[in-house]
Amino acid sequence: MDSTGLLFQPVWRAGWVRANFLIRKYVALVSLSFGFTLLWFRQLQGLALASTYTDPTMEALLQNILHLLALPEYSLSTLFVVSFLSATLLPLGSEPAVLGLIQLNPAEYWPVICVATVGNTLGGALDWWMGYGASKLAPLGKPQSAHRRALVWLKKLGPKACLLGWLPVVGDPLCSVAGWLRMPFWPCLGYMFIGKFLRYVILTYAFFAVLRQLA
Repeated sequence: MDSTGLLFQPVWRAGWVRANFLIRKYVALVSLSFGFTLLWFRQLQGLALASTYTDPTMEALLQNILHLLALPEYSLSTLFVVSFLSATLLPLGSEPAVLGLIQLNPAEYWPVICVATVGNTLGGALDWWMGYGASKLAPLGKPQSAHRRALVWLKKLGPKACLLGWLPVVGDPLCSVAGWLRMPFWPCLGYMFIGKFLRYVILTYAFFAVLRQLA
């Protein structure tokens, strides 16, 4: 091996160790979040909420949402509802609604971004309160080793962890875990707002930049 390879070998090794560490942290966090989500749904089983959601009902709901988004007088209010619900544990996403609405009316870019951010942040606040309530129903016991490492990482980050509340799969349960750990509400809410706002701005900028390149 030449001198250049020997020089960069420690750098590559350190980079790989760091990447492996981050991947393990992310996997542990996803595992913890799914564990919390299952715990929360077990608490709701007595209410039989799952029986009210059927495929035809969900399909009709989505069709109604798309119809309302196309109406100017209801578009922002509908976007607020979609953004709010998508930040809860329901399997919805606000990104298609945001992108579609901006494409229909580019002049409404900042109102769309602001409404989506506020709705999504309030949905994250609901997740926080759900987690806070779950902490009283199911106090924190002795977690598994992977969960314990994730909890230590979350406690070390504190409310700043809610900056990641926009992440797919893990973001919404992460806000609930923040409430479960009884992190301060208002700082968590502020970090949720910042993370979700930046997500929408970066996403829309990248999406329409790609469209312009393809045009």
